[in-house]
Amino acid sequence: MKKQWPLDTALSYDPYFGEPNRDGDQGYEILPDGKVLIHIKAPGAKEVVIDQFGTIFNFTKINDEIWEATVDLGKGFKYFFIKIDGNEVLNPYLPIGYGCCRPMNFLDIPVPGEEDWDTLEGIPHGGVTRQYFYSTVTEKLEICLVYTPANYDPNKKYPVLYLLHGYGENETGWVYQGHAARIADKLIYEGKMTECLIVMACGMTQFKEPKMVFHAFTDVILKDLIPYIEGKYNVLTDKWHRAMAGLSMGSYQTSMVTMSNPDLFGYVGVFSGFMSFPRPDGAKEPHLDLIEDKEKFNSSFKVFYRAMGTEDNYFKSFEHDDQMLEGKGLNIIRELFPGHHDWSVWRRCIHSFFPRIFKD
Repeated sequence: MKKQWPLDTALSYDPYFGEPNRDGDQGYEILPDGKVLIHIKAPGAKEVVIDQFGTIFNFTKINDEIWEATVDLGKGFKYFFIKIDGNEVLNPYLPIGYGCCRPMNFLDIPVPGEEDWDTLEGIPHGGVTRQYFYSTVTEKLEICLVYTPANYDPNKKYPVLYLLHGYGENETGWVYQGHAARIADKLIYEGKMTECLIVMACGMTQFKEPKMVFHAFTDVILKDLIPYIEGKYNVLTDKWHRAMAGLSMGSYQTSMVTMSNPDLFGYVGVFSGFMSFPRPDGAKEPHLDLIEDKEKFNSSFKVFYRAMGTEDNYFKSFEHDDQMLEGKGLNIIRELFPGHHDWSVWRRCIHSFFPRIFKD
């Protein structure tokens, strides 16, 4: 079997497929047509399937232990569940990521035309470090990841991009699933992107008591995260050197933070995203007042970017925001990409948005 594994994109993975004496009869191979051959051990099982959020792919029993399937999961980053006799299992011989509030197996199927967006060889690479900062909002330590470019100079001042992830994920998704650091490396190397710091924090805000408050993360960003970054790193602190982008849940958080504080942010990215809450309940959304003031909105943001996948299950919410914005004369970039509510679309958003920010 041809050995393939996702370098630095999996939280855990044992790439032994085809290696004798190392349990090498389990694993996967991406075939030339984009389909995937998968072998799984399930001794005594009566049924083995892949459940891709309701789409079922059946395995065939090869012998008393091995089950095999050749499946077409589509192109790009694809989460799925392995089910053995109806029970979800996590297979260590397939890549493991984090999503839907738990570890999950995934496969990363090459997308034609995007193969070199995040290439490793021949490109100077920056670093991603984990930092801990105290939050006055949650009254405990929080985690963030900070990307610094390959030629990072602590004596030089840099602009900062803050990235907000989606529901059920965490800050690591931007690195493992989104390849944000690697995409930035390539764009900077090609001269298409301005060198900057990229800060990724966990938006699933938890307090000392077991509760999660959705809106609390916006306070954490403004009161704790931004002051921490600007105190620890040598960065530019005016709005024209501060950007924010988010996906799904993080897109709505981004809209709330930036549109409520247009004096703090000059660039905004809303990926698979929401300017208004995707499940309207009639509640007042104060940040939307800004769209009623064309001059203030257009002078506040050099870039306001919206994008979504054409097959996204939230596409009606995207169209609702289209209708809300219609005729208001706002300078907003709108893009559509083929795909669903997943990283295959969000990588495209990353690749399109990053070169637009911090331009003179």
